Amino acid sequence: MSLGKTILRSDGFQNVASAVLERWLRFTWNTNSEVAESDDAYAHLADHWPAIYALWHGQQLMSPYAAPRGLPFKSLVSRSADAEINARVIERTGHGVIRGSGGRNPRAAGRKGAVSATKAICETLRQGSGVVMIADISKGEPRKAGEGIVRIARISGRPIIPVAIATSRYHVVEKSWDRTTINLPFGKRCLKLGEPIYVTSREDEPAMRLKVTEELNRVTREAYQAVEGGS
Repeated sequence: MSLGKTILRSDGFQNVASAVLERWLRFTWNTNSEVAESDDAYAHLADHWPAIYALWHGQQLMSPYAAPRGLPFKSLVSRSADAEINARVIERTGHGVIRGSGGRNPRAAGRKGAVSATKAICETLRQGSGVVMIADISKGEPRKAGEGIVRIARISGRPIIPVAIATSRYHVVEKSWDRTTINLPFGKRCLKLGEPIYVTSREDEPAMRLKVTEELNRVTREAYQAVEGGS
């Protein structure tokens, strides 16, 4: 491992970097005014809590600040060293973290920690906490729901709620595989929630993957249209 990687992955650097990043993200959230088209964060809670809140890769940075206040949440974060800062940022917001992969094919589950993550997610939901997951698979096909999220919804019996968060001012990292969006301050923001999606049987999983994909794309499109008049 190079000296640069050693420094970047050191505990001291990760603590400082996560603190700075969390303050920046909170500042960005607070300085973006909410548009009238934004959905109520408490929508669906009465009949569908706890739920699995699904976002696309590269669109999740603002998610801890959009969560309904006063309710417990845990976010699924990769076990990779590169995801450590992300996990620490989430913990600084007061949310819990589950380390593992929830989107991989079951054949790759053991290598990526998906089996233990699935158990932890189901237990978290059973205890009454919401779970935030990325629907598409890291380094896979972007904006296409993976097998893991619908499998977890079936096993747990809890619904998937598609979520999109958009700001009018942002920078897209064009060279990233998922075209990561970095939200910027002093603009407008919009939260959009899709209808809860239940997965009742193994046979339903392919159709529900398509439905999650379609709903996430719909709410993402609507969120950006609300803040910038079309995307």
